Amino acid sequence: MGVKKIAFFGCKSTTRFLVKSIISKYKISNIITVSPEKNKKIIIPDYCDLKKEFGDSLDVYQVNRYDLKDKSDIQKIKDFKIDIAFCIGWQRLIPAEILSSVSVGIFGMHGSSQNLPKGRGRSPMNWSIIENRKIFYTNLFKYKPGVDDGDILDTIKFSITNKDNAETMHFKNMLAMKHIIFRKMKSLNQETFILKEQKATKPTYYPKREPEDSQIDWSVNIEIIERLIRAVSKPFNGSFTFLKKEKLIIYEAQIFDKYQFKYDDCKNGQIVEIFNKEKFLIKCNGGLLLVKNFECNIQIEENDLLETDYSSFKVFEKNNLGFFDLMK
Repeated sequence: MGVKKIAFFGCKSTTRFLVKSIISKYKISNIITVSPEKNKKIIIPDYCDLKKEFGDSLDVYQVNRYDLKDKSDIQKIKDFKIDIAFCIGWQRLIPAEILSSVSVGIFGMHGSSQNLPKGRGRSPMNWSIIENRKIFYTNLFKYKPGVDDGDILDTIKFSITNKDNAETMHFKNMLAMKHIIFRKMKSLNQETFILKEQKATKPTYYPKREPEDSQIDWSVNIEIIERLIRAVSKPFNGSFTFLKKEKLIIYEAQIFDKYQFKYDDCKNGQIVEIFNKEKFLIKCNGGLLLVKNFECNIQIEENDLLETDYSSFKVFEKNNLGFFDLMK
């Protein structure tokens, strides 16, 4: 049967981590990715230039279109004669014509706090923190033309702690993918793997999150604010608010105390103490928030009031349980 020809689709640091991990034990022939020039137009969170990373040792192809609908992209990928591909850090569907050209299959990762078919769609790790979920299931599944609807090759679950943020969730997810791929590579090469259909329950889908969706609403409880900050921290764009009409971006914060000390009469969103130039306290509904990493073009001062621009604030629809994954 011979050794299969292995490729990766991806354009993120997640892809880089897994390529480096897998290449230590298995030969990888091709990487299909996005160029830095194209990324400047579409802005992929946590983008990584894989041509720069691996171009000297692997055949790295930079696509003309991220959605792979360009005819020359399709033909080029078909000419690679790939047997097995892993789609890691590629937030687009793979066209059916490319799927059918890969002899064993293209396998991608998707996870959710409830496990598939619940929680298909976009940004499931971010949503899991926002929803205060405690468990996350990472799946490696065989791609079909639909959205996260393929049969499952393997699953690993991990915990979501009160300290987890977007970065640590990515780290956990990368480790889960690494171990699944190592666990299943032999059966993939020998074509002896077994796929499991997703549960026959009504699927739900998370909506896409854009950077502008991460504005802080200072009227809600401090725990909701703190979870949002963790959920969209680096490698994403961070949560934000407005100070004297200037954007203030918060990358890291923690609940400092549930009591108000002497600040009970202060307004929600008011800066009540500045410990040094890098850390300050905000009075919130239900406690005090300590900001530890932020960015702002103007100097902050005590008693400054941070504001929510409700004219541009997006409110996501919730299901009947109060979560954000919806039935179509």
